[in-house]
Amino acid sequence: MGRLTRRTLFAAAILGICLAAPAAHAACFESGIGCTDDHDMSKSALRGLSCDALWTVRNTIYDENGYCFRTARAKEIFSNEGCHVSNAAALKFNAYERANIDRIVAVERRKGCR
Repeated sequence: MGRLTRRTLFAAAILGICLAAPAAHAACFESGIGCTDDHDMSKSALRGLSCDALWTVRNTIYDENGYCFRTARAKEIFSNEGCHVSNAAALKFNAYERANIDRIVAVERRKGCR
């Protein structure tokens, strides 16, 4: 099973939602969440997610952009296979990805996620 498929299935299980057909390099979530790289994820839809689901969606965006994770949890889920960027600040997100990360982080803070 490919890396994207494994990650996408895991994210769907965490989110407890059905998955739309994923784009070539992006995870797409139903229930108003949208795709990671070409949809604005609304704060209202994100507020309905658990802290674990928010973490998964946020880190899926990092993984899709080649980030090499450091924590055991992220390495177990995303595997670091094919990663090529060790410094998160060096990642080049598109406008949707940057806005979605910012929204997710804001919702995580409001919920008190750690």
